[in-house]
Amino acid sequence: MKRLLLTTLILAAFLLINLPHTLVRGETRYGVCDLCGYCPLNQPTPPSTWANCVACIYPSVSPIPSLKQSLLIDPYANSGPTPFPGHQYTVLGCIKTDLRSFRQEGAASSVVQVLLNIVFSVVGGVGLLAIIYGSFLILTSQGNIEQLNYGKRVVFGAIVGIIFSVSSVFIINLLASGVLKLPGFGQ
Repeated sequence: MKRLLLTTLILAAFLLINLPHTLVRGETRYGVCDLCGYCPLNQPTPPSTWANCVACIYPSVSPIPSLKQSLLIDPYANSGPTPFPGHQYTVLGCIKTDLRSFRQEGAASSVVQVLLNIVFSVVGGVGLLAIIYGSFLILTSQGNIEQLNYGKRVVFGAIVGIIFSVSSVFIINLLASGVLKLPGFGQ
């Protein structure tokens, strides 16, 4: 009889301790800040890049900041919206990788591929601008041999630089997939 009474008291105490938590779960709760830098308590207006960041990290959330969907806390999981795996918003914009975590196979190659895409896009753009600048120098030389030769050197250097950067992509992929057999590069 004492055991039954003791068990009933322990069970009642356990239920009473957890009762406030079950009552609070029905309330709508919001986080203080989201991953995109929107903190309505400190700063009533979101940052200028907030809409792009939300579209990248939280694709299922409404881009209207007054709805506070990026701050909404799930009452059962006790956490905010889950960021989209493999997406990171940076100064360069939305970077998409195949990452779910850095512990999975091919995680490093996924990040390296994104960085290589950015670097070689910049190199290609600078090379194109150098070709345009060298062509402008050649067209406006008007018989000035020094300016004509300088324009030729600029165009030749830009073409060599573009060829070098494109061939380095093939060399990196050859070394990474063929020689070193790194996962994620042979795709």
